[in-house]
Amino acid sequence: MFAVIKKGYLHPYKINDVFTLQKVIIRCRDIRVDKMKFDPFCYPYPSRRNLVYARRGMVATSQPLAAQAGLKILQKGGNAVDAAVAAASALTVVEPTSNGIGGDAFAILWSEGKLHGLNSSGPAPAGISLEKVREMGYHDMPRYGWLPVTVPGIPGAWAELSKRYGVLPLEEVLEPAVTYAREGYPVSPTVGGGWRLAHDHYSKLKGREFEPWFRTFAPQGRPPGIGEVWSCPEMGKTLVKIAESSGESFYKGELAQAMDDFSRECGGFLTEDDLRNFSPRWVKPLCTDYHGKKVWELPPNCQGITVLMALNTIKEDEFPHKNPVETYHRLIESMKLAMTDAGANITDPEYMQPGWDTLLSHGHARERRGQIGEEALLPSPGAPPEGGTVYLATADDSGNMVSYIQSNYMGFGSGLVVPSTGISLQNRGCGFSLDPDHVNSLAPGKRTFHTIIPGFLTDDNGPVGPFGVMGGDMQPQGHLQVLFNILELGLNPQAALDAPRWRWLQGREVHVESSFPVHIARGLKRRGHEVRSSLNTSGFGRGQIIWNLDGTLIGASEPRADG
Repeated sequence: MFAVIKKGYLHPYKINDVFTLQKVIIRCRDIRVDKMKFDPFCYPYPSRRNLVYARRGMVATSQPLAAQAGLKILQKGGNAVDAAVAAASALTVVEPTSNGIGGDAFAILWSEGKLHGLNSSGPAPAGISLEKVREMGYHDMPRYGWLPVTVPGIPGAWAELSKRYGVLPLEEVLEPAVTYAREGYPVSPTVGGGWRLAHDHYSKLKGREFEPWFRTFAPQGRPPGIGEVWSCPEMGKTLVKIAESSGESFYKGELAQAMDDFSRECGGFLTEDDLRNFSPRWVKPLCTDYHGKKVWELPPNCQGITVLMALNTIKEDEFPHKNPVETYHRLIESMKLAMTDAGANITDPEYMQPGWDTLLSHGHARERRGQIGEEALLPSPGAPPEGGTVYLATADDSGNMVSYIQSNYMGFGSGLVVPSTGISLQNRGCGFSLDPDHVNSLAPGKRTFHTIIPGFLTDDNGPVGPFGVMGGDMQPQGHLQVLFNILELGLNPQAALDAPRWRWLQGREVHVESSFPVHIARGLKRRGHEVRSSLNTSGFGRGQIIWNLDGTLIGASEPRADG
C-alpha cells in the first residue's frame, strides 16, 4: 500500500481485495492465448494499479499498516530516514512472517547530496567453527535451531540511521510499531498465509528451544487467521527498550543478557560478547551505467553485485524488439552466469578472492557475454533457498530518499524466539558452507553471503529513486527484470512491477508466473530451457519503487503483496 502526503492531507491508496485481484489475474490469463497478436514489449494487459503521485512525501511498503506508520512520522516532522525506520520497525510486528527484530538489514540512502550505504549484517559467533559443527555430525549447515543464528543487525541499523540522519527521537519513531504490538492489528491475507505455512513447518521441529516460538506466534495452539487480531505485548516492551536506549539494551544490556541466557540454556554459540562487539558498517555503494542511468547496489557480503554483473553482460546488446524469445533467453542466461559467479565468489569481503573489481570488469563481462549462445546453458551452482524479507522505500520533501531492506530469512528465520521478548532470531548462518575450500565456508566472526539487497537509481541530475524486490535468490532476478522493463522497454514503474516474471532456479530450470506469455514460454522451451508455470506468486518476489520526477514523487507497489 502507498501512504502519501499531498497538501498536508492523508491519501492512502486503497487496493482491491485478494479475491478481486485473483479474478483480474484469471481474466488477464484467459486472453493470453497464442492466436492473439500483440507487441510483447508493450504491456499486453492493463496495469492492475495506477501510479501514485505526491509532492511532500511518500512511503511504499509490502504492508498497509507499515506504510501508515512511516506516513505518521512524516506528518510529525520526521524525514525519509525517520519514516524508513518507523516502517521497518512496524514491519517486524505486522509482517513477522518475513522479518523480525532479530534479523539483518541493509540500506542505501540519498542525503546531503550523495549516496550512502549501510551494511548491518551480523557475523557468526566467535565461539563457532566449521570443525565444531562437523563434529556434531553435520555435513551441511542446518536451517533451524541455534547453529545458524548469527548476530542480529536490525536494531543496530535503526539506531545508526536514526542517530546519523534522522531528525526525531528514536522513541517517537518506533512508537507506531509499539502501538501495533501492544494493541494488536488484523492479520492481512499474504501474511496470514505465510503464518499458516510456517506453523505447519515448525510443528515438525523437535526440541524445547522451539517452544517460545509457539507461545509467541501461536498462543492459542494455532496461527492467527486472516482478519483475526493478533498482538504481542512482549514485543512492544522490547521495542520500547531498544528505542529508549538507542539500541544499547539489545547489544549491551538487558536484551543482550536474555539472548545470552537462552543460547547457553539450549547449547547455542551466540554470547553477550558477540552482541557487544557488533556495529553496523557504512560502505560505499557500487554502480554500473545502463542506458544513461547509474544502477547502484551495495558491495559484498550481499549479492547486489550480481545485478551489476548481469547488466554489464547485456548492456552492449541490441535487443530485437520483434523477437521477445531471444530477449528473455539472453536475460535468463546473463542472470544464470552472474548468479553462478556470485555463488562461487561472494562472502565477507575480508575473505574474497578475487575482489569485486574483477567481477565488474569489462573483460569479465565480455567473457561471459561470449558464452551466451542459442541454447540454454547448464551452470553448476547449488539449488538456491527460499527467502523471507521485507523491502520498503521512502522519500520526503527535502530530497532525502531511502532504499531499505531487512530480513530474518526463510520466513520467521531459525524458529527461535527469545523468551518473553518477542525477538525472533534469524538463520542467516545456514548460508555458510561446511566445505573448508569454499569461499563462503563457516568461520568465527565471519559474515555470510547475504541475499537481501536494496537498489537505487541516479542520473546526471541526481537521484531518480529507490527500488527493490525481496525474495531470497529472486532478488537480483527481480532487480534485473524490473530495471529492464523500465530502462529498456519503457514501462512505467507500476507496470514494471506488475509484469509477469520468470525465476531461474538451477541448471536449465526456469519457473514462470501463470500470466507469463505462453508463446514466449514455448519459445524458451525450444531453446532448451526447462520452463514450468507456477500458480503461486510468492516465489517471484515483492517490490516497491519511488521515483523523483522534477520534484513530483511517483510511487509503485507490488501486487503480489498485501500493500
